[in-house]
Amino acid sequence: MGDSPSAAKKARTEGSSSGGDGREYILSLYRSRLLPDLLNEMREQYEMDEDATTWVREMVEYTVPGGKLNRALFVLQSLKCLVDPAAYEKLKEQAAVCGWAIEWLQAYFLIEDDIMDGSVTRRGAPCWYKKADVGMIAINDGIVLDQQIFRMLKAHFGGQGRDPALYATLLDLFHETTYQTALGQLLDTTMPINNDNLRKFSMAAYKRIVKYKTAFYSFYLPVACAMALAGLTDAKLFEQAKRICVIVGEFFQVQDDYLDCYGAPEVIGKVGTDIEDCKCGWLAVRFLDTCSADDMAAFKRHYGKHDAADVAAIKALYAKAGMEATYHAYEEATYAEITKLIDDVVGMPKEVFTNLVNKIYKRSK
Repeated sequence: MGDSPSAAKKARTEGSSSGGDGREYILSLYRSRLLPDLLNEMREQYEMDEDATTWVREMVEYTVPGGKLNRALFVLQSLKCLVDPAAYEKLKEQAAVCGWAIEWLQAYFLIEDDIMDGSVTRRGAPCWYKKADVGMIAINDGIVLDQQIFRMLKAHFGGQGRDPALYATLLDLFHETTYQTALGQLLDTTMPINNDNLRKFSMAAYKRIVKYKTAFYSFYLPVACAMALAGLTDAKLFEQAKRICVIVGEFFQVQDDYLDCYGAPEVIGKVGTDIEDCKCGWLAVRFLDTCSADDMAAFKRHYGKHDAADVAAIKALYAKAGMEATYHAYEEATYAEITKLIDDVVGMPKEVFTNLVNKIYKRSK
C-alpha cells in the first residue's frame, strides 16, 4: 500500500499508551489478540489473501487505535464503579472487548464522516480516504470496520458456554446505537442553508442532531455495556443513565463545535470545517438567536462557503457577537446542571457519571 501508515500510526499509538487508567491494558489486548484474531479469521474462514489482510491491518492500525480511546476507557472505568475488585478482574477482558468494539464503531463513523464533509486531516494526519492509494475504497473499509464489531462480539460473547442474554443485550445495544448515529448523521447532512431554510437552524434541531449523532455512541453505549456486564437489568436504571449521558453528549458536542472554530489545528488534530460545510452547529444557532437583521444577512452571504474570506467573515461576526464568552458561560452553566443531575442519581454509583463529565470538562482537544 503506497506510503505505509503503520509507522506513523505506531508512533501515535505508543505515544498515547502511558498512564494507569487501563490504556496500556486495552492496547495490549488489541495488539496481542483482537486484531490478530480478526486477520486470522479473514484468512482461514473467508479465504482472504495476503494483499487483503495486509490492507485491512494497515487500515485498522491507521483508523482505530490512534485517538484518545476515551470510549473504550469509559467502559472499564464504569465497570470498575459498578462491581467489586474481584468481579472487575474477572470481567475486565470482556469490558475491553466492548470498549474496542466502540472504538471500531467510532473509526467507521469517522471514515464515512470525513468523506461526506470533505475533511482533510484527522488526529493530526491525513484522513484515511485522503491517502493517494485509498480514495473511495475507504467507503468499503468503513463497512469492514462496522462488521468486524460483530465478529469480535461473537468471538467473545457468543457460542456455547456463554451467557446468551448478555450476548443478545450487547448485539441490541450496538445495532440500536449504530442506527441512532446514522440517523443523526442524516439529520446533520440534510440541513443545507439558504434564504428559505435558514429557519431550520434552531436549538431544537441542533439538540436532536447531537443526541443521535454523538451522545448515544460516545457516552451512553460505553456506560450501558458496563451496566450489562455488571448484570444490571432494571430498565429504569438504563433510562436514568441514558438521560444523563445524552446531556453529557450534548455538552461534548458543543465543545467540539467551539473547538472546530477556535481550536488550534495542531492541538485538536484536524482543520475545522463546520463553517464551510454549512453545519447546524452550536455557534451558528446561538448567533442566529440574537443577531441583528444586518448581521443575519451577512451570515447568509458567507456561511457555507469554502472561500477563506467567507470563513473569516463568519468568524468576524462571531467575534462581534462575543461568541467565545457566550460559550464559556454555557460551559459553566451546563457543568452545574450535569452535576445536579448526578447528585440525584439512585440505584448505582454516581462515580459512573462523574468520570464521564470530569474527563471532558474544560477540554482543549
